Amino acid sequence: MASTCLICCEIILAILLPPVGVCLRHGCCTVEFFLCLVLTILGYIPGIIYALYAILCVDPDISRGEYRQLA
Repeated sequence: MASTCLICCEIILAILLPPVGVCLRHGCCTVEFFLCLVLTILGYIPGIIYALYAILCVDPDISRGEYRQLA
């Protein structure tokens, strides 16, 4: 589990640049990152909302295992 300081920094980055916050949490070649990137391009507010959801609610360890099984 990530430290509180790290999560706070990711939330601040998610508000300023949503894909960067998701990239730090999940990596650059993940579905979460690309979805956040597309949502940010289409509209800044949806990108922020999804970035906060991806940082606070999606566990990166569980989601990585699912994507490896699909490949």
